[in-house]
Amino acid sequence: MADENPRLQVQALTEAFAQLGGAGGLDAAAKDSAKLVELASQAPVVRLVDVVLLEAVNRRASDVHIEAFEHEMTIRYRIDGRCYQVAQPPKSLALAIASRIKVLANLDVAESRLPQDGRILLSLTLPAASGVSAMPSPTQAGNRQIDLRVSTLPTMYGESIVLRVLDKGSLDKTLTQLGMEPAMQQTIEQLIQRPHGLLLVTGPTGAGKTTTLYACLTKLNRPEVKLITTEDPVEYDIDGLVQVAVNPKIELNFATCLRAILRHDPDVIMVGEIRDRDTAQIAVQSALTGHLVFSTLHTNDAPGAVTRLLDMGLEPFLVTSTVTGVLAQRLVRGLCVTCRAPYEATPEDFAALHVSAPELKQPLMKAVGCDACQGIGFQGRTGIFELLVMNDALHPTILERASANEVRECARAHGMRSLREDGIAKVLAGVTTVEEMIRETQDYE
Repeated sequence: MADENPRLQVQALTEAFAQLGGAGGLDAAAKDSAKLVELASQAPVVRLVDVVLLEAVNRRASDVHIEAFEHEMTIRYRIDGRCYQVAQPPKSLALAIASRIKVLANLDVAESRLPQDGRILLSLTLPAASGVSAMPSPTQAGNRQIDLRVSTLPTMYGESIVLRVLDKGSLDKTLTQLGMEPAMQQTIEQLIQRPHGLLLVTGPTGAGKTTTLYACLTKLNRPEVKLITTEDPVEYDIDGLVQVAVNPKIELNFATCLRAILRHDPDVIMVGEIRDRDTAQIAVQSALTGHLVFSTLHTNDAPGAVTRLLDMGLEPFLVTSTVTGVLAQRLVRGLCVTCRAPYEATPEDFAALHVSAPELKQPLMKAVGCDACQGIGFQGRTGIFELLVMNDALHPTILERASANEVRECARAHGMRSLREDGIAKVLAGVTTVEEMIRETQDYE
């Protein structure tokens, strides 16, 4: 299987399914759940879905998009933040593929008018001799656990299905492996060793905030430390952590969970996200009463988190008393180390990097593409960071309810390195490209 082109595999399987009768009975099957289950159990359908899921894992995809249009359907993988089309099975297969995924996720196969959510648990075996993954049944024991979060959405021409790939093996990352510079990592480790305080991680959706907090929790995960998290949803099940999933349907939100958590004698608390004043106030009170609290905020940069807390109604003195640090982050694609190649910098590159030709001591690197990266030129992602450490110099600025720009200027004056500056350092080190750095930091010079 590893030596074959996955696009050709999908084509061969769809042709095999067509030989079984094509789309002749699909309309009738759509109204009969028993027939839909039977359709989903057809060997070619099972093999087709297995290939799609296996290739998603092998290609390090974070999401699988299966989309039905008027005359066609497409399968796309999101790899390192970018979508790539990998196959276009015949439209006649849309119902069969959707039914197979619903069966695996324990969803209602006959319901196509309403959105549904479920999950698929897979165990992949990795033979040592070939290094190639094999796709077993969902119940077969293996050495790589994959959790697929399934979401279906009714559209004009069928159902759109997205599978979020949660690979527990990819979670075992240290702050260094996330791309953090040694000096910043040392500061973060000092902050998370404090007995109390509030540490925030900010950035847009998909910026790796939860992964960073998990890395911090893993470092603190010892028998003598009680760690409790409340998340929406719980993405990874980690031994040693007491994890609570919020459930808005029964009014179990972050604030309600946090109040209950405080009665369970925690040392460290992680709140998935501070979304409102109630949650913010309880998180701050928790930090004031001797707990170490981690959480996330959706702000563009680190100084913006301070003004966001003030906008939520927190008093400035509470912010300065509890917040120990704010880490803003983005993810950029990392160059494939097998095929990256040097090139001569252009005037645009010098302008973006804020350096002159004599100051550029090493060549810049560009993406090329090889077998190791499936011809993309990039492999994996790395973080670029901006760390604001709360100190005495910042206190007067915050107590005066200064703007985010004023907080930023004060922090920069006392050593904070911006997202753009950290991105430039990674470009100069050959980790990523100028284009990637600009794409993620163009508003934060």
